[in-house]
Amino acid sequence: MKRSRPVTNSTAEKKPQTSETPSMKELPIGLKATGERKEFDSMGTVMVPADRYWGAQTQRSLKHFSIGNDKMPKEVYHAYGYVKKAAALVNAKAGRLEQWRADAIIRAADETIAGALDDDYPLYVWQTGSGTQSNMNVNEVLSNRAIQLLGGELGTQTPVHPNDHVNMGQSSNDTFPTAMHIATVLELDEVLLPQAEKFAIAIEAKSDEWMDVVKTGRTHLQDAVPLTVGQEWSGYATQVRDAIAAVRASMGGLYKLAAGGTAVGTGLNSPKGFSIEIAEAIADLTHKPFITAPNKFAAQGSLDAMVATMATLRGLAVSLMKIANDMRWLASGPRCGLGELLLPQNEPGSSIMPGKVNPTQCEAMVMVCIQVIGEDNAVAFAGSQGNFELNAMRPIIINNVLHSARILGDMCEKMRTYSIEGTTLNRERIDASVNESLMLVTALSPVIGYDNAAHIAEAANADGSTLKEAALKSGKVDEATFDRVVDPGKLVGEGVGGA
Repeated sequence: MKRSRPVTNSTAEKKPQTSETPSMKELPIGLKATGERKEFDSMGTVMVPADRYWGAQTQRSLKHFSIGNDKMPKEVYHAYGYVKKAAALVNAKAGRLEQWRADAIIRAADETIAGALDDDYPLYVWQTGSGTQSNMNVNEVLSNRAIQLLGGELGTQTPVHPNDHVNMGQSSNDTFPTAMHIATVLELDEVLLPQAEKFAIAIEAKSDEWMDVVKTGRTHLQDAVPLTVGQEWSGYATQVRDAIAAVRASMGGLYKLAAGGTAVGTGLNSPKGFSIEIAEAIADLTHKPFITAPNKFAAQGSLDAMVATMATLRGLAVSLMKIANDMRWLASGPRCGLGELLLPQNEPGSSIMPGKVNPTQCEAMVMVCIQVIGEDNAVAFAGSQGNFELNAMRPIIINNVLHSARILGDMCEKMRTYSIEGTTLNRERIDASVNESLMLVTALSPVIGYDNAAHIAEAANADGSTLKEAALKSGKVDEATFDRVVDPGKLVGEGVGGA
């Protein structure tokens, strides 16, 4: 591995350009070097690990912001690969960037998109709020990888400069929110929404299977009139479907890209038409309907689209928590709880109580949903902190949005596979609860009046008699009328829609 020449000033001595166009070499990713390499930026020189592609600004960030264990999600860098590739394509097509330089940048961008350069993107979430350090991390890695492919010397920024060539026509202020939108759309489309859809399908299958199984309803945690298990689960399915629809609807804002606005939204140093062209290129590369944001001042001064999408993730979490909590309560027991549901027994539940099995998938889902709701609060707060032409709270927002989407998607897959699909009914317990319910008396109200029906239920509860026994004893209804009116199967309405 060659060493770069010493740099004594704030700029590096560059090799003289020749008329010969460098040819790109087929070189595998990796630097077989040890020790350190001298890199530079506008502030001076910095020593970096010789086996890494990053440069001076990345190393400065690692020094100043090694805070906790929270690393910038790799999905952000994969998305940035699309941004840099699209910019190189547009700049080369317009003749602003030599094709050979563009080809080398594109090759390095493709490697970034594929995750092959993940080890060279080490920065922490807690950095500059604009995301500048992550943008420069990408610029430096693509620059040095392109230099390697073109046979140059790493650390010289020649023949591919991180700012002049990789960052041509761009700013961190417009490319970081662009990468945020791309990363979020890909995460939603490829992870969360497919798993949420499968989750909904699994719930719907159970609803269909159990549509005719009458059970006791519960309101205020107290016995209520009957419904069917299928009706109850149809409510779960609709909650998930509505939440999925809300997530999809929110993505309209994410398709609008800030790229082309550069520093403050005016597009300074970005050629005319660049914003439209780069959005079209990104759309072509990702096969997603991205467009240029019609107002770059809103796109860069706020992060409203990200906040709106995060709110829908919170909505999905609220729905999933309802389902998980209902399931674990309905499965409580096996002998001293409600015991209506029989959940798959995946692992021993206690280190001290032999034979105990717990609703672990439901518990994990509740914790995931709690986390997402908390992260939504952080995103909303960060979204409110835009000042003038820039919201400088971007890293915390993208970290929380991507984390929420990922854990919700993963949890939907795990709970569907290891809980919902294997859940069965305890028909004996369900039927017994229906027969013992005092709220079946509600059906008598139109016949004998509310007060008389209430007294029958109160009497049955007081002396432990059945509802029928108390009704007949009251003298307010005869046996034939009771049997005709108080029929649980007739009290559940017409299928999912109710009466």
